[in-house]
Amino acid sequence: MIINWLPSVWTPNQSLFSVKCEILDVELEEGRRSGKLTAISKQADSLYSLIADGQYRVTSLSCDAWKALIGSQASLQYYCNKEGFNAVCSWSKHSKARIGIVGNKYDDCGACDSRIGFGTRGYPDDLNTCCNVAKWYPDNGDKYIKVVGCILVQ
Repeated sequence: MIINWLPSVWTPNQSLFSVKCEILDVELEEGRRSGKLTAISKQADSLYSLIADGQYRVTSLSCDAWKALIGSQASLQYYCNKEGFNAVCSWSKHSKARIGIVGNKYDDCGACDSRIGFGTRGYPDDLNTCCNVAKWYPDNGDKYIKVVGCILVQ
């Protein structure tokens, strides 16, 4: 994950009142590029302040917007779909994302087995940290897609 503070809009002495994360050009493992851009606007002093405390902060992109970053191969479970900063399910060993969306095969967000995002971990693939991972009846089949993504912060 690359976090880029744009020097033209931010200096160390300047106080930010809103952070706009633009998730750009996700590159799939096979070298293909999605060419997608998704913007998340959230009020905060910095991107760090949005994720460092571990508190869940909801975003409203939609499941389809997250899946569009990956492309037609993207897959998530049908339920839960908890998205935002620090999206974590109840069971600590299951899917979580610093920035992203997690899904479950049940309505609750207990044992999520799918995710798309940045800074991800958990079952079923704890080592896939920028990705789309989906298992146990997701909408487009089981997936283990590793990606390289870029986050620009304004």
